[in-house]
Amino acid sequence: MFANLTEKLQETFKKLRNKGRLTEADVDLALREVKLALLAADVNLKVVKEFLARVRERAVGQDVLTSLSPAQQVIKVVFEELTSLMGEENARLNLGGRSPHVIMLVGLQGSGKTTTAAKLANFLKGQGRQPLLVAADVQRPAAIKQLEVLGQQLGFPVFSLGTGASPPAIAAAAVKTALAGGRDVVIIDTAGRVHVDEDLMTELAEVYRAASPEEVLLVVDAMTGQVAVEVAGAFAARSKLTGLVLTKLDGDSRGGAVLSVRSVTGCPVKFVGMGEKTDALEPFHPDRMARRILGMGDMLTLIEKAQENFDVAQMEAMQKKIRSADFTLEDLLDQMQSLKKVGPLDQVMAMIPGLSGLKKNLPAQVGEKELGRLEAVIRSMTPQERMHPQTIDGGRKRRIARGSGTAVQDVNRVLKQFEQYRKMMKQVAGMERGWKRSGRMPKMPF
Repeated sequence: MFANLTEKLQETFKKLRNKGRLTEADVDLALREVKLALLAADVNLKVVKEFLARVRERAVGQDVLTSLSPAQQVIKVVFEELTSLMGEENARLNLGGRSPHVIMLVGLQGSGKTTTAAKLANFLKGQGRQPLLVAADVQRPAAIKQLEVLGQQLGFPVFSLGTGASPPAIAAAAVKTALAGGRDVVIIDTAGRVHVDEDLMTELAEVYRAASPEEVLLVVDAMTGQVAVEVAGAFAARSKLTGLVLTKLDGDSRGGAVLSVRSVTGCPVKFVGMGEKTDALEPFHPDRMARRILGMGDMLTLIEKAQENFDVAQMEAMQKKIRSADFTLEDLLDQMQSLKKVGPLDQVMAMIPGLSGLKKNLPAQVGEKELGRLEAVIRSMTPQERMHPQTIDGGRKRRIARGSGTAVQDVNRVLKQFEQYRKMMKQVAGMERGWKRSGRMPKMPF
């Protein structure tokens, strides 16, 4: 997501920095390149024109052009306008008042409503809620089964009356069941169509009247680009939307829907789907997304993910091992498992300032496939070999290679990488002790 857009914007801003002082002509040339980058990312043309007009109005002002660092000022203006374009602040779910709170998911067929329902339930469970999933898509029996399977996997109850009942009757009965059973959130998975039509909108209106939801969230597939924006506009014009969920933002989508959809619909994006797993749903923060687009990273989201998935006591014990040079292959395996919980490697890198555009230039050794091979090699070792890798001779290497489905060269590479990693950790620990003794932070090499 956004890889090409980020790269093009960074190239444009680099040219601005190299100029030192800027003129209006310099700004206009840069904005022309920004326009091409946004259009290539499938951003709505009207949105692009309005966005660039606001940026230019601010960027050619005297406060910017006469500042000590005009290029940085222009970048700041672009960042602020991108944030404003996407909504300025995180739009939270409206879950105030008496429970149960009803959330109704709507959208076209194939947009990911059923999976999003399970993801949203999982997210709300983390907020201390007790959700009830409701299978109201009677057009597609497979959707009912899919929701029941997901509910069973996650430990959530799923309310269903099969395909014989009407969606409004299912929704009304589900709300009564939630009230009686102490469930404080009801998430209704409704039917979709291949396009927006009268039958679909009439059915959704009837479900709305039966359930009286506080939230009506439109689920749209970001991979469809401008089609997603058109669909969102059609739903917003004919239903009482309160927000949007953009799915498949981890794929090869060019990202234009994220930048366009709020301006077109007037509805905020509340969540984004960042993968297939049931924990891959993130609250949408416009400022954080703007930072990702500009290659500035998103450390706040990364820290939040780490806090959710890393055990504090385990991390403290790991730090002690690193400082005492007692770090083993077993510890490396534990670190890899923790990193997997945070998310795919490319998504983690996109959140770290300066690394978002480097993935394509990194050696294959840090790719997801290579990490899987490294894990397989370590798991094929005995506990003794993981603790004391220096005991692994030629015969042991051949056995490990057979057990992991790799070659002896792969085993040698893993052992070499581990030694390099352990040396680096020792150096970091040494520098940390030096900082504490001197009371000074080191200069950054960039």
